[in-house]
Amino acid sequence: MEPPEVTVLIHRAAEGDAAAWNAIVDEYSGLLWSVVRGFRLNEAQTADAVQTTWLRLVEHVADLREPDHVAGWLKTTANRVCLQVIRQSGREQLTDWDDHRGLGAGARYDGLREDGPEAAVLQQEHQVLVRRALAELPDRHRQLMELLMAFPPISYQDISARLGMPVGSIGPTRARILARLRVALATAGLEDLVAR
Repeated sequence: MEPPEVTVLIHRAAEGDAAAWNAIVDEYSGLLWSVVRGFRLNEAQTADAVQTTWLRLVEHVADLREPDHVAGWLKTTANRVCLQVIRQSGREQLTDWDDHRGLGAGARYDGLREDGPEAAVLQQEHQVLVRRALAELPDRHRQLMELLMAFPPISYQDISARLGMPVGSIGPTRARILARLRVALATAGLEDLVAR
């Protein structure tokens, strides 16, 4: 949808036009569900986060300064809603990012060692961002990192056999993957984790 068309729809929606709302929902529902699913919440939390984001748009549609950028507004709002859900749920463990492979439900990111509610919320937000960075890796790199992070530890020889990768290339590949993750985390604003 072209920006002028979006602006017209937003203005019509602000005036209560049901057809405009339907067009907006049709246009941006896929985007919104995609953003929220990226947080790996359970089904009920995911549906609630999507609905809450739509509700926020209804509440603020008349206040949008740049109606043609409603997609960005929805993404940002969905991110904030999901982080709020995570804070409120007190979730400390990662959930599976894939039902068949990936970090298991018991896998944890222990980047913060401080106590208190603020540290717990930060840790949860860091988990989400680290998990997103890992999920964006190519499959082969993600598989290698999963095996390297496994508990109990897996030997390089076993990793080599499982992935068909020479033992001598595991360390250098790991270093390249970690460098890529550092860049992704720094871009996401987690310079404090990258410096550790």
